[in-house]
Amino acid sequence: MILKKYENLPKDLQNDEVKKYYDILAKKKGNLFLKRIFDIFMSLILLILLSPVFLILAIWIKVDSKGPVFYRQERITTYGKKFRIFKFRTMVQDADKKGSLITLGEDSRITKIGNKIRKCRLDEIPQLLNILKGDMSFVGTRPEVTKYVDKYTDEMKATLLMPAGVTSKASIEYKDEDEIMDKFLNEGEKVDDIYIQHVLPEKMKYNLEYIEKFNLLEDIKICIKTII
Repeated sequence: MILKKYENLPKDLQNDEVKKYYDILAKKKGNLFLKRIFDIFMSLILLILLSPVFLILAIWIKVDSKGPVFYRQERITTYGKKFRIFKFRTMVQDADKKGSLITLGEDSRITKIGNKIRKCRLDEIPQLLNILKGDMSFVGTRPEVTKYVDKYTDEMKATLLMPAGVTSKASIEYKDEDEIMDKFLNEGEKVDDIYIQHVLPEKMKYNLEYIEKFNLLEDIKICIKTII
């Protein structure tokens, strides 16, 4: 990716907190370029290798429940740009109109096959298409919906300097996010409030640390840890 000049960033990203992280990335333009080359090369290879898996899962999903194979939801990526993420549909059709945008482990909207796909994280595979298009990267802050991005602090907005990612250190550390959510739900808090007040700030600590330490080798290490 090519880092924009600071004065060309969206106005809400032009603040002192973001500037600190911008200056760090400005010294790593070579690694940013290599990151994009790596994304294009690996996404193409994996799309070819995993094409049989795509076909099997597509048939499985269609047989299991009514609705499209892919779930397309608007998310936010670099510089606050909106894009539509690709995921295999694991919930009933129009699930986002029937409940919270946060999905919990025992959510009744999850289909029988969807539950199995989610446990293996196979619903994320179609995001290879988003990576190839340039909307996402293999590693980076998980893309949020607008309502949660609107709650970002000035410092959190620094994560929008880079493409959203399929995985991250935050994703690895919070692989049991459902259990954390359940704890606060049992205390009577609402799903959105739990995510915004308790989960998001903690995940952002890892995402901001990633920017500080960013290099291509670190990306590869995170990818390997995710697979393991």
